[in-house]
Amino acid sequence: MRKKIIRYKTRVVKIGDVPLGGDYPVRIQSMTTTDTMDTKATVEQSIRIIEAGGEYVRITAPSIKEAENLKNIRDEIRKRGYNTPLIADIHFTPNAAEIAARIVEKVRVNPGNYADKKKFEIKEYSDSQYNEELERIRNKFSPLVKICKDYGTAMRIGTNHGSLSDRIMSRYGDTPLGMVESALEFVRICEDNNYFEIVLSMKASNPRIMLDAYRLLIDKMEEAGMNYPLHLGVTEAGDGEDGRIKSALGIGVLLEEGIGDTIRVSLTEEPEFEIPVCRILTERYEYIDNENFINDAEFPPPTPSKGGYNHHRIKIISSGIPVLSKTVDKAGGKNPPAVIISFTGNSADNFESLRQVGYLYSETLDKWTIGDAAPEYIYLKDKDIDYHLPGTLKKIFDYDFWSDVRDKDASIPLIEYEQLKEINVFSDICNFILVKAEKLNDDLPDLKNVTSAVLILELNSYDILKSNIEILQKIRKSGFINPVMLKINYSGINAEELTVFSSIDLGGTLIENLADGLWLDSDGISQKVLNSISFGILQAARRRISKTEYISCPSCGRTLFDLQETTAMIRNATNHLKGVKIAIMGCIVNGPGEMADADYGYVGSGPGKITLYKGKEVMKRSIDTKDALTELINLIKEHGDWVEK
Repeated sequence: MRKKIIRYKTRVVKIGDVPLGGDYPVRIQSMTTTDTMDTKATVEQSIRIIEAGGEYVRITAPSIKEAENLKNIRDEIRKRGYNTPLIADIHFTPNAAEIAARIVEKVRVNPGNYADKKKFEIKEYSDSQYNEELERIRNKFSPLVKICKDYGTAMRIGTNHGSLSDRIMSRYGDTPLGMVESALEFVRICEDNNYFEIVLSMKASNPRIMLDAYRLLIDKMEEAGMNYPLHLGVTEAGDGEDGRIKSALGIGVLLEEGIGDTIRVSLTEEPEFEIPVCRILTERYEYIDNENFINDAEFPPPTPSKGGYNHHRIKIISSGIPVLSKTVDKAGGKNPPAVIISFTGNSADNFESLRQVGYLYSETLDKWTIGDAAPEYIYLKDKDIDYHLPGTLKKIFDYDFWSDVRDKDASIPLIEYEQLKEINVFSDICNFILVKAEKLNDDLPDLKNVTSAVLILELNSYDILKSNIEILQKIRKSGFINPVMLKINYSGINAEELTVFSSIDLGGTLIENLADGLWLDSDGISQKVLNSISFGILQAARRRISKTEYISCPSCGRTLFDLQETTAMIRNATNHLKGVKIAIMGCIVNGPGEMADADYGYVGSGPGKITLYKGKEVMKRSIDTKDALTELINLIKEHGDWVEK
């Protein structure tokens, strides 16, 4: 069963034999990681992407020689019987773009790098200076537009949050509005040249910024009478589970809103591994034709300003202080979102089971060590355990079993909403009230008498995100100010599907600050995996930081070192640094900019050479690769962010 979504209708853009937008399916793509001058390797990797299901293949062309070699790559791919459109990825080199546009079906340009300047200079532009720069950009960019028009080549104008030009930053700040305006400046130049074969993207390593930017882009396009197709992606998402969670949260939430015409999941892995994740995302939805699509009213147009993007959030006023909800036990108020993990049957009969979710017991010391990604609650249904838990962890039992438990201070009842009328005895500490979302009454009459209630809203995995958000808004509008946690149970899916689906269904609500915790369950999936995904979702949604965060690019022909190997090496040495954000960038294209969202940066600056950053500031240049990890650790120590494992 697939979710039925009303899709935002965009114009059709011709890209070779694979049109984009309109009623065409959401297209899947990836990007090669080989040296573009290595024709054989690039061709073979392109074919692996195609055979995995990629409908477009993107190849970097950082200079004229790589742009010229695209012809050899294209000819060999065609010779082998593949007609998949090729896309040239251009950043700093307009003359390379002009060559590539005559060879491939589409070129991608980044407004922050193409004919504009990114030097991290703080400069105030007068209106006349700003317009002079725009005119210079128009003169530099228009030749490419005319070539694309003459050759029938499509163009993606792809803004990256980390590479906004100094000029854009001076007027709009490092904001989604700056991202949107950066792209629309280039769109207006295209339209002035009567060229409309345009695709737009608003990519960021932070899913919150990415979501805000795409929603704002829709608003701005509608104001201007535009409807260009959209390429979705979370840039530098990283690898493994974290990369999939971050990508699914950003891309999937927009797909749920009907936004998006092509997607790329940017993982620090082999490019063909990105395609199955894309397929999981796109195959989940069935699009309903509706000409009267309205940009989701539950996400009203923001109030853009240089200082940021004022995103819509529901808040409840308590004692004059804006909070989401009042505090009940460890949920709500100023507490980070809480996590519940199910341990039913015999799954919690020994200490090892709790070790899997961050609780390590030492029999020698008779002491618990608690990890940063450890749940607050475990659900035991109707079976107690015969050992004492640390005070930070509480047991949840079904109400009938809880009624007979002696130590009620260390346990919490789970009460089904329909049971409330029959119950007279409640916990003084906390009562979890379980209600299915589709059965919820608007005014919650039977819940208001339970002063220590935490509502567990059980979601249907086939409901669309919009309906879940509407339910949460109704709960808040009814005057219910107690914590609300989200529960969802998936069945018949594997761990990768679970990672993607839950990141959308739970993460898409949590990122809007509309819930106080989550309870993820799935048949056949271990507690360790469920716990890891739960905390990964909270971190990607920026609601609870429990581990080191890595902003790692997916590699391409510009990369100056082995990204997968280097990322694994840095992760192994630093993965205990809770809350520290480390950017690992193969080259300087997006490196310094994307590190605006990172604490430290490790960037390839030449063959065998690394430059280290603290935020956007260069700290050490041209370090030999063999010494770079040690120097990174020393840099983290110098700034007081290092702790021993």
